[in-house]
Amino acid sequence: MKSALIIFTVTLLVALGSLLIRPRDIPWATHLDRPKWLFFEPAIPLIWTVIFLCGAASATLVWQQQSGHLTAWLLMGWYLLLEIVTVAYIPVTIRLHSLIVGTLLGAAGVGLGIGLMLVVGSISGWAALLLLPYVLWSPIGTYATRRMIDLNPDAA
Repeated sequence: MKSALIIFTVTLLVALGSLLIRPRDIPWATHLDRPKWLFFEPAIPLIWTVIFLCGAASATLVWQQQSGHLTAWLLMGWYLLLEIVTVAYIPVTIRLHSLIVGTLLGAAGVGLGIGLMLVVGSISGWAALLLLPYVLWSPIGTYATRRMIDLNPDAA
């Protein structure tokens, strides 16, 4: 239980990093054209909340299976890196006014997520399954950002 509390707390603290945006950069983001199929955009914060909770649960299962081994610490670092890259997407994209940077961060997250799921699968099938929402959703976000470059060439 203690490890789960620590993992979920770290997840929450890192997720709060998405709030590191400057108010003066918000108009840039709100005026961007979005693909018409992105009608579910208001649900995205809820979707990411569920994905982060699944990721924290996955990390907890891995920690419980590998506790006391160097592998556990390395994998916790991988989970942390994945969350940092994911959370950095909004503040970095908005601060730099660059959808290309957002696309690259999204693609990095996709690669990190798939790799982590494959590695974790040999430790715990449930832990790997809990990463599936990330692996399925992150390419959608990355693709949406890439499409936004076509709709907003000046914001690339």
